[in-house]
Amino acid sequence: MPPPRTRGKALRHRLAELRGEDVPARALDARALAALAANPGCRRRAILDGAGVDKAALANALGSPSVFGQSQFAFTRGNAFEARVKADGGTELLRLAHERLDRSAEPPAAARVPDLSAPGPEGRRARTELALREAAEAAGAWTLLDHPMLALDVAGSPAFLEPDAVVVHPDGRWTLVEIKSFPMLDGAADPAKVGAAARQAAVYVLALEDVAARLAPDLAPGAAPPRVRHRVLLVCPKDFSNLPTASAVDVRKQRAVTARQLARLTRIQDIADALPEGTCFSPGLPPDRLAQAVESVPATYAPECLSACELAFHCRDRSLAAGAVTCLGRPVRAELGGLTTVEDVLAAARGEAGDPADPAVAALRRAAALRAEALAGTPGAPAAAREVAPCR
Repeated sequence: MPPPRTRGKALRHRLAELRGEDVPARALDARALAALAANPGCRRRAILDGAGVDKAALANALGSPSVFGQSQFAFTRGNAFEARVKADGGTELLRLAHERLDRSAEPPAAARVPDLSAPGPEGRRARTELALREAAEAAGAWTLLDHPMLALDVAGSPAFLEPDAVVVHPDGRWTLVEIKSFPMLDGAADPAKVGAAARQAAVYVLALEDVAARLAPDLAPGAAPPRVRHRVLLVCPKDFSNLPTASAVDVRKQRAVTARQLARLTRIQDIADALPEGTCFSPGLPPDRLAQAVESVPATYAPECLSACELAFHCRDRSLAAGAVTCLGRPVRAELGGLTTVEDVLAAARGEAGDPADPAVAALRRAAALRAEALAGTPGAPAAAREVAPCR
């Protein structure tokens, strides 16, 4: 077996071939990594993200342009709200962190806010780690890191990540801060948006844990080893105002899912090796060749992809054409077991296919019998309505 360095070099070369030799790699961010964790079974997204393919450009080249992304209005509103939260040296942000997560500590009357500026992402990453080391050794003080730069190993190369903020508590614990512009109404926010924020925060938590593991052995004697909280601080506008409020969100589940998905992503060599020779996802290729390359990698489409992936419209069209039950949502897909297409489901319901001992098949036949019985007692119901017909 080749040594790890040789294998890593070969993988990077293979991924460059898949992306296109002259096409620059698109850097992964926390939002993209969180989306990967939300759909861990999609080999198509795994290989495209691992190779650094620009999926928005790819979708345009395939004739299925993406509308995925944040509007300019929402982007501007979010920046204005974040600036308000961090005003005056982060006084309000630290107050919320003390109130929601650490009331037993002394109030953050005077917090340290180190300068994290440095040339390039590697320089900012080194400056962030130095600031975290200094904060760990400054026992009893609050520290606020504004837009620190972290890194996470993804498929053998670093993905640079920039969370909104990190708070270091007087006892040495680190809390990640996510600032979002969607409101909290009566103390609660939209569960779908909170879930998306939690998945994104879990990526940052993993990166912070890597930093803590590297710093712990080299801290000054007597310094408390850094610990990363699995409860992150989610800061949002309160009700319909622009005043900040916050909630502590436990991201342990999302962190575990993300860690498993990233471990799988580091083995994308297996996916790449299974692709036909000459496969390339460069948006500059002819559409028919590009479509053939994309279809050579299996996808796991679900309606949730529409809010998380630039290729969702392309994958949805292919899934609808194939009659895949995943178009109906993951819960339905999970209930149907080995029945993967609508035609398979209808055939099982009609008794034309399927193992009667299969719970999914038995449930479908029972449902079909109940439907026929109900329609049989409906005056004026056409005979055709009593048959199990495909969904339209």
